[in-house]
Parts: sequence; C-alpha cells; structure tokens
Amino acid sequence: MKSDVLAFIFGLISAASFGTADFCGGFATKRNSVFSVILISQVFGLVLLIVLAVVLRENVPSAETILLGALAGIFGAIGLVALYRGLAIGRMSVVAPVSAVIAAVFPVIVGIFIEGIPTYGHLVGLTLGLCAIWNLAGGGSGTPIHRYELCLPVAAGLAFGLFFIIIDQVSSAAILWPLVAARIVSITMLSSLITIRRDGIKPVMNQLIIIATAGFFDAGGNVLFALATRLGRLDISATLTSLYPAGTVFLAWIVLKERLSLRQWFGVLIGLVALVLIAWT
Repeated sequence: MKSDVLAFIFGLISAASFGTADFCGGFATKRNSVFSVILISQVFGLVLLIVLAVVLRENVPSAETILLGALAGIFGAIGLVALYRGLAIGRMSVVAPVSAVIAAVFPVIVGIFIEGIPTYGHLVGLTLGLCAIWNLAGGGSGTPIHRYELCLPVAAGLAFGLFFIIIDQVSSAAILWPLVAARIVSITMLSSLITIRRDGIKPVMNQLIIIATAGFFDAGGNVLFALATRLGRLDISATLTSLYPAGTVFLAWIVLKERLSLRQWFGVLIGLVALVLIAWT
C-alpha cells in the first residue's frame, strides 16, 4: 500500500481516536477535578506508550529528539488543561471544534512552507477541511457562542498546533520514545499544578474506566498522527487529524443528546467532501 494512502488512513483513525478521547475526558471532568482527570489519563497513556515501545523494540533516539519530545509535552499539557477545562464548563459541541480549527491552521501554514504548495486537489481538500471544522464550531444548542467559551479552546488550539509541528519534526527519527518523553513532562507539570493548587486526586471509582479510555485513545491518537506525518505531508495529516471534533460531536449527540445545528450537519458534509478530495488526489 502506498505511503500516502497509509498516511490518509492513519490521519483519519487518529481523528477518531482523539474525538473519543476528548468526549471521555470531557465527560469525566464534569464529575471530577480537571487536573486529576488529565493526570490519571496521562499516566494510563504513558503505560500504553512504554509497552508499545518495548514490545515493538523501537530504538532509543538521540538526546535532541528526546528533548524535542519533552518540549512537545509542555505544549501538550497546556493544550489538554485548556481543552478539558473548556469541555468541563462549556458545550462539547463548541469547545472541541474551535480548538481543532486553531490547531489545524499552524501546521498547515508550516507544512506549506516546509514541503511546498500541495497539489490542486489536496489544496482544495485542505481548504474544505478547514471550512468543515469551522462549521462544526457552530454550536449544538442553537444559542449564541459566548466569549468565555472561546478563550480556553483557542489557547488549547494554539498549544496543540505547536505540539503537532514538533512531533512532525521528530517522527522521522522515532515515534514512541519522544511521545514517552512528552508524557513524562506533561505528567510532571500536572503533578506540580495539583500540588500547588492542593487538589486531591480522588476520582469516583466508576469514572476510572472512562478516564483510562480517554488516556488510551489520546495516546493512540498521538501515535497515529506521528505515523501519518512520517508517511505523508504535515498539512494534510494535521487537517485530517483535526477533524476529530466530528467524533466528539457525534458522541455528544448520541450519548448526551446534545442537538446538532444545521450548520454542524453542513460541516459534516463538507468534511466528507474534503476527505474524498484528499483521498482521490
């Protein structure tokens, strides 16, 4: 199978994985401390990444690659805190899409500068993909989007965009160990924040499965994105991965009965057209 086809597939599965992780994480934060949920989910994700690295026998990369992975972990932690806090106090169908469109813009711009302008079909697909994410941000309750609902997802999007760019730079050398370094740094940062805030780590026991699921899917999304950007272009991989709000919105619609607006359904349709264009070209 061609590398660009695999990159397309990995990007799509990464989006589904991140969408599921954000839904589970956002659901858990409505009943538990945001920092506790993120920290515990990160620990579960770290365990998964270490197991994969050992089982697959990935070679330990250079110190520079590990340090870049650690830097990505800083931005990843900032993004997760901002995103999950936003999901806890705002509407899932607004917060997740807004953070995604911001996270996609940075890698698209950097990808074009580094790898050149993509083909016409890819360029149209990228444009439609960004439009799809934007329309998905229309809100699910039919009420206006308030300014307070945008601050946290915008901050999360900026941080995630930088995370994507850094992971793209290290994915050619290694995938799992840089992500392990990123997790260790994010766990350290979150532990420090919890200590400073004196928040207790006391999740409800029946929420641990949901939190663990969020951690596993988040780690899986990171691995799949790294694979996608290793095999394909950064801008296309980031756009595909940033379609994850479709998964979050879909789960919020099915499980929480959040109503989708006509604009959001239109965003889903545009997203499907974008996927066809990117795959076809």
